[in-house]
Amino acid sequence: MEEIAGGVTAPRGYRACGVCCGLKVSGKPDLALLVSDVPANVAGVFTTNEVKAAPVLLSRQVVARGAARAVIINAGNANCCAPRDRENAERMQAAAAAALGLSPQEVLVCSTGVIGHELPVEKIEAALPAAVSELRPEGGPGAALAIMTTDTRPKEIAVEVKLPEGSVRVGGMCKGSGMIAPNMATMLGFLTTDAAVEASTLQAMLSEIAGRTFNCVTVDSDTSTNDTLLLFANGAAPAASAFAAGHPKREGNLRLLAEAVEHVCTYLAREIARDGEGATRLVTVTVRGAASEAAADAVARTIAESPLVKTAIFGRDPNWGRILAAA
Repeated sequence: MEEIAGGVTAPRGYRACGVCCGLKVSGKPDLALLVSDVPANVAGVFTTNEVKAAPVLLSRQVVARGAARAVIINAGNANCCAPRDRENAERMQAAAAAALGLSPQEVLVCSTGVIGHELPVEKIEAALPAAVSELRPEGGPGAALAIMTTDTRPKEIAVEVKLPEGSVRVGGMCKGSGMIAPNMATMLGFLTTDAAVEASTLQAMLSEIAGRTFNCVTVDSDTSTNDTLLLFANGAAPAASAFAAGHPKREGNLRLLAEAVEHVCTYLAREIARDGEGATRLVTVTVRGAASEAAADAVARTIAESPLVKTAIFGRDPNWGRILAAA
């Protein structure tokens, strides 16, 4: 496995862009598109908050069908607990579908930003023709920039895996730095691969890996209403057949692909923690000798969320008794 340039559009058959539509007061890019040029299977993991934003509810319906071609993402407004939030999410979906020549059922919708304010969806609709014209295979970095809110820098990565049949790639981008707690936090993550993997296998892979990566991040113990992690697989790689049912090395190839996806997710999750609002330290809590994985997870979360442990680390105070007490 080798890290390569290109971010979320490094895998073959994907294009992306980031443009300004006027949602951010700063005037910075705030609308992103990510599109697969060919039909793709899709998997998703969403917020565990009881309050779920309208885009989350809409995207869950698309993921339940197991296939999608595009995702539209706006930053600056969460479209959550706001007037006409569901209607505006559906308008985003329909407008993106029309601009891309797709059906609405092929388009996922994600929003991030301030909760409780009505989304000025007409700004998004007006910007879509220009956004579509900006779609490029090298557009991943621009999209990663456009989805940022309180982030101080874009977060993206891509890797290539060599197989006897050829290479496959995995790319990713995410945003998130505040309202970060276990079970994903204010986090939007988008992963792509040019491997050919059926939706059920893709979903199982993503759910397991998210549990070991994004769901282990905590900054402020608050869980967002808009968390979304998506994984597209479009089969555009020359080695796509290496994952087909009946291929003699299918299981081994799937393991290699899962390792690549986990590498991407681990990097992105750590970047979220590193870029946490007000964060000056990046800490990894490792638990050994626990009776079970669940017990280890509980101890690690308790330590990571302890205000006393955080203040000790911030103050460079080697008082390990605080860690012992928190555990």
